[in-house]
Formats: sequence, C-alpha cells, structure tokens
Amino acid sequence: MTASTASEPRAVAPRTVGVRAPAPRQRRLQTEIPGPASRALQQRRGNAVAAGVSSTLPVYLTSASGGLLTDVDGNVLIDFGSGIAVANVGHSAPAVVDRVREQAGLFTHTCFMVTPYEGYLQVCEALAEVTPGEHAKKSVLFNSGAEAVENAVKIARAATGRQAVVVFDHAYHGRTNLTMALTAKSVPYKHGFGPFAPEVYRVPGSYPYRDGRSGDEAARTAIDRIEKQIGGDQVAAVVIEPIQGEGGFIEPAPGFLPALSAWCADNGVVFVADEVQTGFCRTGSWFASTHENVVPDLVVTAKGIAAGLPLSAVTGRAELLDAVGPGGLGGTYGGNPVACAAALGAIETMRTEDLAGSANRMEAQVLQRLHALATETGVIGDVRGRGAMLAAEFVQPATTEPDADLTKRIAASCHAHGVVVLTCGTYGNVIRLLPPLSLSDELLDEGLTVLEHAVRTEARS
Repeated sequence: MTASTASEPRAVAPRTVGVRAPAPRQRRLQTEIPGPASRALQQRRGNAVAAGVSSTLPVYLTSASGGLLTDVDGNVLIDFGSGIAVANVGHSAPAVVDRVREQAGLFTHTCFMVTPYEGYLQVCEALAEVTPGEHAKKSVLFNSGAEAVENAVKIARAATGRQAVVVFDHAYHGRTNLTMALTAKSVPYKHGFGPFAPEVYRVPGSYPYRDGRSGDEAARTAIDRIEKQIGGDQVAAVVIEPIQGEGGFIEPAPGFLPALSAWCADNGVVFVADEVQTGFCRTGSWFASTHENVVPDLVVTAKGIAAGLPLSAVTGRAELLDAVGPGGLGGTYGGNPVACAAALGAIETMRTEDLAGSANRMEAQVLQRLHALATETGVIGDVRGRGAMLAAEFVQPATTEPDADLTKRIAASCHAHGVVVLTCGTYGNVIRLLPPLSLSDELLDEGLTVLEHAVRTEARS
C-alpha cells in the first residue's frame, strides 16, 4: 500500500436533500409510510448508527414547517410530537431562523467561560423574567436537560451541605449516570448500565388514576417516607416534574406539589422543578409549577427553550446559584451563542403569538374529543394533561389493566396515516400528544380525526 493510498480519506456520501420546496400546508401521503426512499436510508443506517439509538417512526425528513414534516418520499405528516416537546413555536419559526442565521454569520462559538457574549446574558435575563417567583434570580446555561438536572443537584448539595436527593415513582430525568439513578423506569433507560450514583432515594408520588389519593394524602405518604427513611435534615433536594413526562403524563392531584414545596421550605430542602418537558407555554402557562402557585427554588429547563438547538438552563434563587464557587459550573458548549439566539427568537415568538393561550385552546378542543372517545370505546381508562401536553391511557375494557399492545397498534395506525404520535408511560400504555403550540385548528382537527379512527379501529380488533 502506498503512502498516498494509506492516507486517502474515505469519500463522504452526497446528501440526498435537494432544493427546499415551498412549505406545505396540509397532510399528504404519496407512498406508504415509511416510503421507499426512507427504507433505503434505514438500510444505510443499520451499517452506520449504533443499534441502541431507536426512532419512533423511521421516516427521514427533508424539511419541516409549522406543524408539518416532509419526508424524502414527499409525504407530509402532521406532527403531534414536536420533537418531544421541543418545537413549541413550530418548526422553522421565522424569529428563530432569522436570529440563528444572523448569529451564525457573526460567530458560532467562543466558549462563554473564555470570552463571553451578550446573548448568554440576554437568555439569563429572560429566564429571570418568565420563571415563577419575584425573588432575585440567576441562571447558568448548559446543553441538555440531563446536564441541567445534574447541575441542579450539584447546586443544591453545595448550598445545603447535604447529599441526599429525593425523586419519585414514574420519574424521568435523563440518561447520564446521575440522572439514570433519578429516573424510575429500568428498561430501556437503566438496564445494564449500573452501578448508579449513590444518595438517591425514591418515594411514591401522586398518580390519581391509579392510587385514588388526594393530593394531601399522597404528599403525606411521600413526606412520611422521607422523614422515616432518610431524615429531612439529610436531604439536599427534592427533584420533581410538575407533570411527569415519560412516566405517562401524570398530573398530580391538586395540593400535592404545594404540600411538598411547603415541606421543603420548612426543612431547608431545595425544591427543584424539572420543567424540561413542561416548560415554555407547553401546559398553557410559561411553566407548569404556576398552575398551583408553586415557586420552586430551582427550575430546570431545556427542550422548548431554543426550538431545537441544544440549550438548557438552571434558574433559581440567586443565593443558591452563587453558593458554587468560580469554575464549579459551566461547560465548553453551554450557552452556545447560536443556541442563545434561537432561545431569544423562541421566547419572542411565545410572547408575540400568545402561545400559552394557544395551548389552552388546544386543551379544550382535545380533551373534549378524547373524553368522548373514551366513553364510546371503553378502552381509555384516563384522559389527562394541561395545555398542549395531553394524554390518553389505554386499558383492557372494564379494567385498569394496562394495554400496551393496543397502544402500539394505535400509534402505528396513526403513523401509517401520516400523523406522528408518541407513546410513553411506565406500562407503555399512554398515547401522548405534544403538537406545536402554533399548530392551526384545521391541522389539529385533522390529526385528532386520524387518532379517533385509529382508536375505534384497533379497539374493535
């Protein structure tokens, strides 16, 4: 082998994406789902991408706009997933695109820890404005939700001098080592990946459909477990999703979160709200904590913060953030300038288009139809959620027995008819709806009609 041959780089396959076509305005199916071009790419994927990375629907996209996704076969799908509650402002939102384009033309990275820039400050200032509470706040920016959750725990431990962290049944907080310990579900998130970080304690939460308890009763159970098995004076932080996401879109009974928050305040425990999936107008308010006037000590955000660019944050009481010494927080890419530009464009869009109001209108439309569908079919045990974070839990008729197989069939039927829906839940029996908050009433109605057809058809079979 000659030297020139040995050093010759391998050719990079050309991109399959062509010139961007005008944005579509309606669902359109030109092939089966997935189509032949997507299937060809899926075969290539098998030789290049790790098997541990899964995809809900193996259609390969060329563009996305508003609430529609266009694949390589020319199919146009209605998006009821928003990239898992990320594209809250819709795909390719103009304010986001414009700010990203402008920032990318100036500089894409310097590292805020080396030479800072104003965009980082502007995002932190905006977070102080929109997160719950009127107290003095500061923020630190990261890349992913899991990274932000880990740093919230670091901050709480540094501020309190304690180690124990309390989390809840059905919780999901990420895939890193510490956040796997915080996450409840084993498969696929934890199985085979241990040992996990210590000093993490799990207690019962509030799952009204399955435990039948009031918020006060559920809180007393959780607090009693904490005090008896850990000791309140040993707990650095209680970390909780105001509405549990991957666990099944579980909305706790009224009173549960306020009772936990009050106990934390009385015992010097940092109350951490993981608003990664619930934040940025998703539940009809800027943050889900505010539905019961809960003011967390720390709020963890990601997903919808930057409309798809990697960005996350921990925002909270200034004295807590400042308990960590210089150099104790940060990261090479945290608060990347292009991601900060996207966040500013997303927040601008949420304000100018009143996307919290849009989420509330979606809630009224979707819940009415899901409740009617539950009565008609007998296979939906519970309908729940807030804003545009809504779910149906599927069960065997006349029981509360989870029906994961039916749930999978319903999701597959929706996909085949051009509507992207996601499943979740500890028992794998929940269809979750996360449409972009900018989705038109017409597309929402059409997507729901496809879902209703899938439920009726699969329930009969």
